[in-house]
Amino acid sequence: MKKINFSLVFLLITSLLFAQVEDTTTYKPVEYPEGYSAQLNVIYTRVNGWDGKMDLYLAPRTKSPSPVVINIHGGGWNHGVKESQTGFNTFFKMGYAVANVEYRLTGQATAPAAIEDVRCALLYLIKNAKELNIDVNKIVIMGGSAGGHLALMGGLLGNDHRFDGNCPGVENVKVAAIIDKYGITDVWDWGYGTNITSKSAVRWLGDKANDKKFAMSVSPVYYVTKNSPPTFIVHGDADPTVPYQQSVDLHKKFKEAGVKTEFITVPGGLHGKFDKEKNSEINKQIADFLISLGLGNK
Repeated sequence: MKKINFSLVFLLITSLLFAQVEDTTTYKPVEYPEGYSAQLNVIYTRVNGWDGKMDLYLAPRTKSPSPVVINIHGGGWNHGVKESQTGFNTFFKMGYAVANVEYRLTGQATAPAAIEDVRCALLYLIKNAKELNIDVNKIVIMGGSAGGHLALMGGLLGNDHRFDGNCPGVENVKVAAIIDKYGITDVWDWGYGTNITSKSAVRWLGDKANDKKFAMSVSPVYYVTKNSPPTFIVHGDADPTVPYQQSVDLHKKFKEAGVKTEFITVPGGLHGKFDKEKNSEINKQIADFLISLGLGNK
């Protein structure tokens, strides 16, 4: 009689249990204003059998082309789903369309896959702007944590097409503004630096985990130029996950380059776990920042 490997059986059962929990997770649907329309799970790219999907919430077509915000969820590049993102009322009130994007996680593909996907989502919207009734001159890209990193990369790359191999053919790529909520700005520092470090960075780098030059190539702080989009940054100074100093350094780079930027420090703020009052205040500051750029009305 063959011996049973109880450890293997236990791992298999545990995996199945977790898979079931994940499969049954439900999220509150996005509530959007009357006149808006939703297109869910729109495929913006296909890569090696993987479908990149986004949820679109489009402003009424009776109006002129609307500004659009591309939203990118966080999760250390290794977890998270677009359905977890629902708080878009600030943008709906300003007449924005919303594109809520998913991307390949570390378990599916390591760096720079997530950047490639976000760029494809951006390029998809530009290609289909007329059909979707969105204004290509009023594209805002936003995210928190790893999503903040991807928003920064998507916007700061501009017409640098090094990560656009899956979605070629679009020139004059322009992002009007970036909203970075406590995002990773230096991947190497997050993996190996002297502040807070994370295995998520090392795992996302994959077989390039020891390649500092590659890590720099996927780090927003090295892409700041005088032509970078205006950028709004918010970060808690007690963040235990992503070093607050990374946002300080990024803001400094923007200021030195002469780029319009606003940096909101949340005193004692953790990793995005701000209270309701503070979140409302931040949303108002984001709206004011965008209005100052001519990107929407209150």
